[in-house]
Amino acid sequence: MNYVDGFVVAVPTANREIYLHHAQAAAAVFKAHGALEVVECWGDDVPEGKLTSFPMAVQRKDDETVVFSWITWPSRAVRDEGMKKSMADPRLESQTMPFDGKRLIYGGFEVIVSA
Repeated sequence: MNYVDGFVVAVPTANREIYLHHAQAAAAVFKAHGALEVVECWGDDVPEGKLTSFPMAVQRKDDETVVFSWITWPSRAVRDEGMKKSMADPRLESQTMPFDGKRLIYGGFEVIVSA
């Protein structure tokens, strides 16, 4: 089964185009180092919760939008090596983050169902 890295972050809504260019450049780097797919989703219907929610998790401000994304890899081993190479790739190192990275939530997940 594949391996997935998942991400949730709050991006200033005014930075949508900047984020889009950043995401496209990063996707090319990840794919060059073994990723099968990179998906970026701009929040469109992301409600506030009372106990938990995406906006609460990333401490979204009024002028920000929640972004949900994932990278699919063929395996955890390919991901570990590919992520290491991606982080050292000058194309990614030169990127300026168009969001507050301290509020980025991420994790690696073993796929257990894919239908």
